[in-house]
Amino acid sequence: MSVQCEITAKRMADAEMGLFERYLTLWVTLCIFAGIGLGHLFPAGFQAMARLEAAHINLPVALLIWLMIIPMLLKIDLKSLREVKQHWRAVGVTLLVNWGIKPFSMALLGWLFIGYLFRPWLPAEQIDSYIAGLILLAAAPCTAMVFVWSHLMRGEPHFTLSQVALNDVIMVFAFAPIVGLLLGLSVITVPWDTLLLSVLLYIVVPLVIANLWRNRLLRQEQGEAQLARTIARLHPVSLAALLVTLVLLFGFQGEQIIAQPLIILLLAVPILIQVFFNSGLAYLLNRQVRSPHCVAGPSALIGASNFFELAVATAIALFGFESGAALATVVGVLIEVPVMLLAVRVVNRSRDWYEAKPGVPAHETCCPGDMQLPRQAG
Repeated sequence: MSVQCEITAKRMADAEMGLFERYLTLWVTLCIFAGIGLGHLFPAGFQAMARLEAAHINLPVALLIWLMIIPMLLKIDLKSLREVKQHWRAVGVTLLVNWGIKPFSMALLGWLFIGYLFRPWLPAEQIDSYIAGLILLAAAPCTAMVFVWSHLMRGEPHFTLSQVALNDVIMVFAFAPIVGLLLGLSVITVPWDTLLLSVLLYIVVPLVIANLWRNRLLRQEQGEAQLARTIARLHPVSLAALLVTLVLLFGFQGEQIIAQPLIILLLAVPILIQVFFNSGLAYLLNRQVRSPHCVAGPSALIGASNFFELAVATAIALFGFESGAALATVVGVLIEVPVMLLAVRVVNRSRDWYEAKPGVPAHETCCPGDMQLPRQAG
């Protein structure tokens, strides 16, 4: 078994480390600068594209997210979801970080940096609004992009799907009370249309499409091989969609970035710290409870990333489109992708250290290769 896993994992590593992955940092950097530049040169075009939305969800970006995550969801066998219960420790760690630590640590960082250390360089009338935006960002765990981060670090896809679905259920009940507690507001206007449409667009519909597509491929002659080839062919499409998404996100805010670089830089500081703090904490806690690396990685990344559509929509509903809260949530959108790619790199490179702890299953147990490619017949 372990030899087969080694062979499969090596084959996947060789296949996936193509031009995109080998220079992914370079492509991301180029896309960020391209987005800012194009957004500055052609603001009308990007503004028109930004207005293509439903319930504060940008439809072009939603389509690109489909192109990113459907190839990854093709790897998920829904019948195998019952096996996720063996990773209950990692589920507990993720829930603790997402709901017991992350919103409160962000509130503390917001009060420290925005309310105190950076106060002299920020508009006084917007200080409280900036802090509110940071809290809204941290109180909404990521839904769609987690599949991308999990895929890039060869995480266990069934665990990732189960954890995201569980977070979505909890978010329906916990988002408003946590935000209300931290903001000191008795009534929080939750944009339910954004929340429900996001879950539908980013989880339900792509999962249905992927599952129907997967079953159709498996019913064909040599179905396992057909599925493997389809996943391999779609891999560059998924990464290209990630890069185009970056161009769009930075293009939408190109004018604002150029007009307010200092404010955006200062807002980015607590967001960066909370990403590294929460992802690192979840990663270390999973190592402490001896979760497999292929589960600890997604757990750490789920605990660090944010559901920015919900955060932006709530900020606009509560404080207005031109508010500091809306700007703070947008900054979260802008820095999440490059920062999460850095977190993915750290998780990947630290696997040997992670698995050196006695009692942590070796990667053969998780067999990343088996999760990336269907088992071959025989």
